[in-house]
Amino acid sequence: MSRNPELKYRTVTTFQRWIGNPLLRRLPFQTLLETTGRTSGLPRRTPVGGRLTGREFWFVSEYGERSQYVRNIKADPRVRIRVRGRWHDGVAHLMPEDDTRARLRSLPRFNSAAVRAMGAGLMTVRVDVTG
Repeated sequence: MSRNPELKYRTVTTFQRWIGNPLLRRLPFQTLLETTGRTSGLPRRTPVGGRLTGREFWFVSEYGERSQYVRNIKADPRVRIRVRGRWHDGVAHLMPEDDTRARLRSLPRFNSAAVRAMGAGLMTVRVDVTG
């Protein structure tokens, strides 16, 4: 599948949209990112893997600018993040200049391995927690 990046992208995102994300969103302690839909204005919740460090939450988007939540962040950077069952308000910042490989080494191993294996066009995202 890695020989055709477009096929890989469509396969992974279809699985995530219809199977993976709906199941993971139901888990009470799954970390979730809530953005505002850029067209609908409705809340959009996406399971993410990352780490809260002080008042910053770091994670890596596996498809960078192609990720729907990254597009939503570009339209409105105000987000909410659910970490360990508790919601926090924040402002997201896209960090295309960050070294994503180094960042993944500092984040939870299982998720980082999946992002490395499935992703293309990785991009770091930092959420400054405000509340």
